[in-house]
This record gives sequence, C-alpha cells and structure tokens, in this order.
Amino acid sequence: MDKTSEITERVRERYAAAALQLTDVSSTSCCAPTDLTNGDVFGSTLYTAEEGSEIPEEAFLASLGCGNPTAVADLRPGEIVLDLGSGGGIDVLLSARRVGPTGFAYGLDMTDEMLALARANAAKAEATNVEFIKGQIEAIPLADDTIDVIISNCVINLSADKNAVIAEMFRVLKPGGRLGISDVVAENQLSAEDRIRRGSYTGCIAGALSHQDYLDALHQAGFADPSVLYTHEVAPEMHGAIVKAIKPAR
Repeated sequence: MDKTSEITERVRERYAAAALQLTDVSSTSCCAPTDLTNGDVFGSTLYTAEEGSEIPEEAFLASLGCGNPTAVADLRPGEIVLDLGSGGGIDVLLSARRVGPTGFAYGLDMTDEMLALARANAAKAEATNVEFIKGQIEAIPLADDTIDVIISNCVINLSADKNAVIAEMFRVLKPGGRLGISDVVAENQLSAEDRIRRGSYTGCIAGALSHQDYLDALHQAGFADPSVLYTHEVAPEMHGAIVKAIKPAR
C-alpha cells in the first residue's frame, strides 16, 4: 500500500469507528448516542443550541469538525450545496434547511458507516432535499459546473492530495460559485515535521496546510479572492480557520 492509500485507509477506519461508537445504525439500539466532542475545539460544541434542535441528536453529536461552515457560507434559498466529508450529516441537514425546498444539499463521504448514519439521520429529519453519495473528495462524483456552494468541516486537511481536492472543487462549482470551508490551518513558520509532532492525520492536525500554502493552492486552481481567517487555536501555532474563495464568473 502506498503512502497516499495508507493515509486514506487510516482516515476511513477512524471515522468508521466513530460512526459505530455513536450509535448502531444497523438495528434498533438500547444505548443512548455517544457524544464524540473533543473539548471545545472540535465537535458539536461549535454549533449553537438552536442548530442542535433543528436536526436529530445523532447528527448533532456525530460532528467531528473544527468549525461551523453553515454559519459562514451565507447559504441562500434555492442554492445547491455540497458538503465534502459529510460524516453523520449535520452540515448537510442544516444546509438543507437554509436553502429550503427549492434548494438541495449533497453530502459526500467515503465511509459506509458514516453514510448509513447520515441517511438514517436524514430519514429522522424527514429531509427530502438531501442526498448522501459515496466517493472520495479527490475525485468528486458530480458533473462540472453543478454546485453553487461547497462547504466542508475539518476534512480537507485529512486528504493526502489536497491539490486534487482543490482542483475538484473548482471543477464542480458553477461560475460564480463559492467556498465556505472550516479547516485546520498551520501558521506559516511550522514545518511539516512540526505539524506531525502536534498530532496525527486522523486527529486533523498533521495534514494541515499552512496559511500561505492554502492561499497559493486556491490561486493556482483558478479561484479568486481566497482568504483564510483563524477562529480558534487547536494546537500550538495551529488554528481552526474559515477558508473562502470564489470561482470567477465567465
């Protein structure tokens, strides 16, 4: 197994285990859902109580992200949204409510267990304008120029090929479409070795791009007006951040 495949498999195993830890979606369980929150820098604590009340408890507790992308993506009625690494479905379900019945929200995930959990949560929420699809964020299984807004919550840093992810985001966005992403971002002075010492790929830290690397990668893919705004520190010199950019209109 090559290094890229090894990283992908480690991430898949970690999130499959998280989905099964939360709740057994294959049968009726007597056990209460398990909150997977990691302190106040990752997880459901980054959402408001009102947002938690809008969706099933399992979706709320399954959040493993480092931010709240639906709070910064400025979603509008009628838009088509894609959530990369949708996990238990929290951001897809919140997005579906924001864009309303004339809009639509896709969730993309590579983990069967998370997809099962997300689909169960969508059924509980009686959400009809959502679809969860299996695939990898480096090869998004959607057509060119079909998405208005891409969101993601602490997932792109897990990819072993971030340039491929950014190129794919540019491809599937409509001209004038935009990114509203939460991710972990390293300060520019940290080397790759520094990042590794601060955590693992599955802990969302070792794979993080630096602030400047993120801006450069977005520019190189063709995005306009990229920005990276730190929101909170998740490890020394590493931050949860809001990443935004626009695909230029033709």
